[in-house]
Amino acid sequence: MAKFRLAASAALLALSFHSSQALADEGMWTFDAFPTARMQKDYGWAPDAKWLGRVQAAAVRLTGGCSASFVSPEGLILTNHHCVVECAQDNSTDKRDLLKDGFVPTRREEELKCPGQQAEVVTAISDVTARVKAAIGASTGEALVKARDAEVARIEKDGCKDGKTTRCEVVTLFGGGQYKLYTYRKYSDVRLAWAPQFQAAFFGGDPDNFNYPRYALDAAFLRAYENGKPVPTPAHLSWNSRGPKVGEATFVVGNPGATQRLFTTDQIAFQREVGLPLTTTILSELRGRLIAAMDESPQQKREGADELFGIENSLKVYIGRQKALNDPAFLRMLGDAEADLKAKTMGKPGIGDPWADTAKAVQAYRDIYVPWRFIVPHSALMDQAMKLVQGAAEREKPNAERLPEFRDSSLELTAKTLLDEAPVYPWMEQLELAWSLSKAREYLGADDPDTRLLLGKESPEGLAERLVGGTTLADPAARKALWEGGRKAIEASSDPMIVYARKIDARERELKKLVDERYAGPLAEAGARLADARFMAYGNNVYPDATFTLRISYGKVEGWKERGRDVAPVTTIGGAFDRATGAEPFDLASAFAANEAKIDKSLPFDFVTTNDIIGGNSGSPVIDRNGSVIGAAFDGNIHSIGGNYGYQGALNRTVVVSTAAIQHALEVIYPAPALVKELVHK
Repeated sequence: MAKFRLAASAALLALSFHSSQALADEGMWTFDAFPTARMQKDYGWAPDAKWLGRVQAAAVRLTGGCSASFVSPEGLILTNHHCVVECAQDNSTDKRDLLKDGFVPTRREEELKCPGQQAEVVTAISDVTARVKAAIGASTGEALVKARDAEVARIEKDGCKDGKTTRCEVVTLFGGGQYKLYTYRKYSDVRLAWAPQFQAAFFGGDPDNFNYPRYALDAAFLRAYENGKPVPTPAHLSWNSRGPKVGEATFVVGNPGATQRLFTTDQIAFQREVGLPLTTTILSELRGRLIAAMDESPQQKREGADELFGIENSLKVYIGRQKALNDPAFLRMLGDAEADLKAKTMGKPGIGDPWADTAKAVQAYRDIYVPWRFIVPHSALMDQAMKLVQGAAEREKPNAERLPEFRDSSLELTAKTLLDEAPVYPWMEQLELAWSLSKAREYLGADDPDTRLLLGKESPEGLAERLVGGTTLADPAARKALWEGGRKAIEASSDPMIVYARKIDARERELKKLVDERYAGPLAEAGARLADARFMAYGNNVYPDATFTLRISYGKVEGWKERGRDVAPVTTIGGAFDRATGAEPFDLASAFAANEAKIDKSLPFDFVTTNDIIGGNSGSPVIDRNGSVIGAAFDGNIHSIGGNYGYQGALNRTVVVSTAAIQHALEVIYPAPALVKELVHK
């Protein structure tokens, strides 16, 4: 659903990888470097600083990995349904399934807290490159990482004196070429305000995921609270329930997760040869194990639904990336683009040969990647145990020496995600723990010291059963006692999950030290020179890789040609009824079927634009020239998965759910008259 897919024909890619400038509608631009002149040239108009500031103030980042926007003066947040699935799941029971039935509260007092969720709005962006680079100085390897991270911690602490309402984050851009301080206004109480049925949001299921035409009501509303009351949000986007106009300019504002458009060919080779094959293989096995377990009971089918959705979505992404990187024509394009940059800059003063240094770092990473990847087994409870064990040690250190998630700037959010009450499913914990332990043994070998550390003389299944069966960490009160008790409580604990986390913590830290020394440090140093090379060759008309920080892209409502046929840019609600077969996943949501006579089937449902986005943009508002929201981005077409490595102007499309469809659903299908009134306020 909204984590973006890969080009079916990589040979058609018109890419930006190390290119001289961004082309057509390409680019995920930072707000402090919007390409005003370029858009003015392409569209005859571009937003001014006031327009950009107003839109930035309404853009929301959700800690679950999605984007969103304020759309009313009372803290109402528009995002995607798939961005609130975990919240709906956490608030569901066998008697009240919010995914199956949807959630339409009759009053605000019924809105439900979302465990671990936080909403953040960027209030300032400042360049701290000089300060970070001065702190790094001539250091290399692990020393570079330590010097950089210590200065980052100091900048973040200096930037945010009030940790209750603000959060500061130093973001690395251009692989170490720039460092920017992002200051956020944060809202830690986020509640579910409205969500349709899962089947309405995900009509077409996995077969339709990353495809188009689509007929999905992938929208939901959250609300930000503070001191038990809805947050006043005078800076919000105007709601506009009109349908899209073909050819009109559109903006997507959100937080694209990560791209690798600036990777060298050695970094790409590592993904193609090591990272992607391993990931797709082990995720495929997890998917099979999970499906088999979900078939054992209706309860497990409900409890595992969100996890299965996430795994299947990720698999599509990774398999698609692997396919692209196995395309010789695609690889030639990447190589040609890199050769152009080398020819313009290699050996120039201050540049040297960062490609050779990157290659050396990547080769070193190949030797430690497998143990580094598998040293911490996978499960929610295991993650909590590691946070508790490491947090107890890290919080005793000076702020500048701590791991990033335990710095003062991140500590409150780390504690929130750790301590918020959310359901734990022992069967799933045991399944995932056993799976990850078995994969560690398989890839490391039964006699490897790390395997012996992880398993001792136990089997993956036996160890998982013992740890999950004996731990108390599913109880938030138990986690809170350990968190507040610090090192003394952790060292005294006999909880098997804590005892196990204590055992592997030292090795995890040892491996991190190796990664920093041999890979992360050298890569940061080479990355800074690669950034200098790029600026030297192409000037400032370049944008950084995505980093799950606020970006803006511009484009237009436009279809494309597929196998010689025009793909219409807009679908209608009636199309869902035409497409329905009565069998999963093309069965209509029950509320759609029950209200068919009331539904205006001519209204726009979903539409596509040429905006350049990637996973993490899920829930991003799609905004028109007037600054009003006309949709929420929720997916890309099948070609757009190539956006991880480059942008195809002729084929890449963002898939959007129209505000026209959302409002009709609020009025007719899942009636919420109070929300309609709030959205259309004057």
